[in-house]
Amino acid sequence: MIRRALLIAALFCAVAPARADFRLCNNTAVRVSVAIAYTDGRNWLSEGWWNLRPTVCETLLRGPLAAQYYYVYAMDERGGEWKGKAFMCTRDREFRIDGREDCFARGFDRTGFFEIDTGRDAKSWTVQLTDPNAAPPAQ
Repeated sequence: MIRRALLIAALFCAVAPARADFRLCNNTAVRVSVAIAYTDGRNWLSEGWWNLRPTVCETLLRGPLAAQYYYVYAMDERGGEWKGKAFMCTRDREFRIDGREDCFARGFDRTGFFEIDTGRDAKSWTVQLTDPNAAPPAQ
């Protein structure tokens, strides 16, 4: 009986797909627009916009992570931003842009993204955006 249960469990594990995605959670009280950027080792790609309602998580990239470093830029409806010093090309409407050079010359905006180090062996990752102005939870 135990062998049979182990076999069924082993078959279930072999058939069930492993979850491996790059996700982002909006842990704020307002809608947030998100862009991401990453490299395949040779070429840079930036893409956006995902519009996440408050307290919602969304998968931005499906499948195992292809890089150790990912870059995120986000802004909320009130003008708040999550940004950094890694500059990538963006535009106001939906985009998927190859390369990060000469953004202005190519008709794009140049936007500062913050870096996410997922580690060398990570297969999935979730970024948690929080409101920097929110009061800490009561203890």
